[in-house]
Amino acid sequence: MTKQRISDRSSNAIKDIFGRDKALIGMVHCPAFPGAPRYRGESVDAIYDACMRDAEHLVAGGLHGLLVENHGDIPFSKPEDIGPETAAFLSVVTDRLRSGFGVPLGINVLANAPLPAFATAMAGGAAFIRVNQWANAYVANEGFMEGRAAEALRYRSALRADHIRVFADAHVKHGSHAIVADRSIPELARDLAFFDADCIIATGQRTGNSATMEEIEEVGAATHLPLLVGSGVSEDNVLDILARTSGAIVASSLKEGGVWWNPVEPARVRRFMERVREGFDV
Repeated sequence: MTKQRISDRSSNAIKDIFGRDKALIGMVHCPAFPGAPRYRGESVDAIYDACMRDAEHLVAGGLHGLLVENHGDIPFSKPEDIGPETAAFLSVVTDRLRSGFGVPLGINVLANAPLPAFATAMAGGAAFIRVNQWANAYVANEGFMEGRAAEALRYRSALRADHIRVFADAHVKHGSHAIVADRSIPELARDLAFFDADCIIATGQRTGNSATMEEIEEVGAATHLPLLVGSGVSEDNVLDILARTSGAIVASSLKEGGVWWNPVEPARVRRFMERVREGFDV
């Protein structure tokens, strides 16, 4: 199937950022920051050190980049309720990771907050942001969630941050899409391209749950943009995923016990990358 070109943006964000055709991006799930419900008074240095340890294991194991996320801030706030402290702490983490490891970085501010993500990326030297709902709208755990592409791109322009790319989820997890049920998954993916996303992410229904191969192929064929899989990637399915995409964001399967809240386990990273190298030259 011929991929449709929806916008005049023709560059390949994966190639531009990572210097390769396929990229594997490891998740740095930050512990709860001060101000979040699960924060229990730990020192900020302890929080930063936990992020650095996870990043060290991921980069040493061969991952090509890192995606930094405030996943410890459960339950997540809607974008308009996120305090300035979130971007502040994330910016410090990002700067330390950039200085310490020198790999491309991305930022995801939950839930669905591209403006603080752009601010963090600009302050910390990240190359891209991830946005779970870039176009259209859906009902999420946090309530009604609208795509914020128009506002976010104007904010990026104001920051003179056009070099920071947008990686956007198609049919994002943790929500109901009944309000856009008249638009197919390929159409939702094309909406992302039309609103100037640079890369599309396919996910499953929940954290750690993978999209089906059929859905991955469906999303990948919808536009000319590079496609990543953003959840449920493991050593068992990574070769099938990489055969259909430009890479993956890998998280839970690299953690102790295979759960997102645990530290990264170096042995899991090593086994994962050994599996990848069985099929691809990375």
